[in-house]
Amino acid sequence: MKALLRQLAWFVAVGCTAAATHWTTAVVGIACLGILPAVANLIGWSIALVVSFSGHYFLTFRRQTKTLLPALGRFFAIATGGFAINELAFVYLLAATDIPYYWLLAIILVAIAALTFVLSRYWAFQHSS
Repeated sequence: MKALLRQLAWFVAVGCTAAATHWTTAVVGIACLGILPAVANLIGWSIALVVSFSGHYFLTFRRQTKTLLPALGRFFAIATGGFAINELAFVYLLAATDIPYYWLLAIILVAIAALTFVLSRYWAFQHSS
């Protein structure tokens, strides 16, 4: 149980760092550079993907049984699926609600996190112990 709590703590720390990277990149792209929200979201996700994988591979799931390339491929599949849900929800909710884009993106990033943890732990990195 202690190991799971430690792993969850690392997951939250890495995930918050990646989410902050994603969110900040997207918001700066939209607000300061005039990039379309969907494009800025993609750029933010791409940068955050590197932060997320590195942190999870070397910190959260450091006792993984998958070597770098298989873990990267599986993690990329999870992240891509999560991003597809993220982007579809973001674009839809931007059009369907009056919620500011920065709040929508923050809510969506949090909502995807639990699914990412479960899939990463039990598939991408196949945590042992």
